[in-house]
Amino acid sequence: MGRYQSRGVSSKKEEIHQAIRHVDQGLFPNAFCKVVEDYLGNDPAYCNVMHADGAGTKASLAYLYYQETGDLSVFEGIAQDALVMNLDDLLCVGIVDHILLSSTIGRHAKLISGQVIQKIIEGNEKLIKQLAELGISLITTGGETADVGDLVRTLIVDSTVTARVPRGHIITNEKIQAGNIIMGLASFGKTSYESQYNSGIGSNGLTSARHDLLHSDYAQQFPESYDPAIPKNLVYSGPFHLSDPLEDTPLTIGQALLSPTRTYAPIIRELLNEHRSEISGIIHCSGGGQTKCLKFGKGIRYVKNNLFSVPPLFKTIQEVSNTDWSEMYEVFNMGHRMEIIGPPHLLPILEEIGKKYELEVRQIGYCEASSGENELQIISQSETFEYRV
Repeated sequence: MGRYQSRGVSSKKEEIHQAIRHVDQGLFPNAFCKVVEDYLGNDPAYCNVMHADGAGTKASLAYLYYQETGDLSVFEGIAQDALVMNLDDLLCVGIVDHILLSSTIGRHAKLISGQVIQKIIEGNEKLIKQLAELGISLITTGGETADVGDLVRTLIVDSTVTARVPRGHIITNEKIQAGNIIMGLASFGKTSYESQYNSGIGSNGLTSARHDLLHSDYAQQFPESYDPAIPKNLVYSGPFHLSDPLEDTPLTIGQALLSPTRTYAPIIRELLNEHRSEISGIIHCSGGGQTKCLKFGKGIRYVKNNLFSVPPLFKTIQEVSNTDWSEMYEVFNMGHRMEIIGPPHLLPILEEIGKKYELEVRQIGYCEASSGENELQIISQSETFEYRV
């Protein structure tokens, strides 16, 4: 059992997939998000998508950071995490605008003040305004804030998004085939629409990241910030404090772990505007990290032989925790959090769009036919890893 699973978290979520195996998969079962008939407009040419996701345990990390620094603005980043985890999932089915957003916040009211809630709401509005300037339209429709101290130890921040689009606009992933290339969009660095360097962490793997990096002092000071069922040797077992610098970056450890999840909406919007029909698939490397692609396409062997160099944060997590590299690729995005799959001629087009936004794009691999179920081969600098469905 890996360190991630030992902390009560599953990157593969096998039991959840087993539970929903008989549930209707919608109009396009291979699409990244479930797509259903147009119940909102009753038009056979249209379809509806409703999707939910959130910031996960990153909210608990924000609580730690706030307690130590008094910096309320950290919760604006958590609002961005919850929104972008939904928005970038919608990108994978080709949706980039006219999106309705609802937010759900569960808090332990004795620990999470109204000021925190206000910052989360302000964070949503600030990001929506920024996205509008980039051509991405969302509108807030309300939501729910619940005081659930019996259930939530600190804070949980989730969002739900809804959109109505023509069926022909959906990226179904059904065209993923041998001969396609895999184009990766970097998760780290600083784009033209970000205010500071991004570590690339996104909103996945934070349970392991914070416990592997942060010092045991935090377990003593803030027992409410973690699950008491986690084995003691896996609770805040690292050498760092939040204010310590992260080597080879301009960030502290705390800032790196809390880097707001980057959206790829401006880049993908431009690609879709002219080349929607040429795209075979889009995959958000969220839960499951670099192995997420295994869930999409049929009879595909994904070969990732030209990955980005491992960003400093992930390298540091591996070094201090001695986590197997094979598990690192299953838990974290390891350098790119979005994959565009399609014919080779799309690469220079996507690279040019990336340059406009100061985002690094590269071909990180290719697709070939498998002998049966989907397969993945990751060729790193020192090792080769094989994964199957």
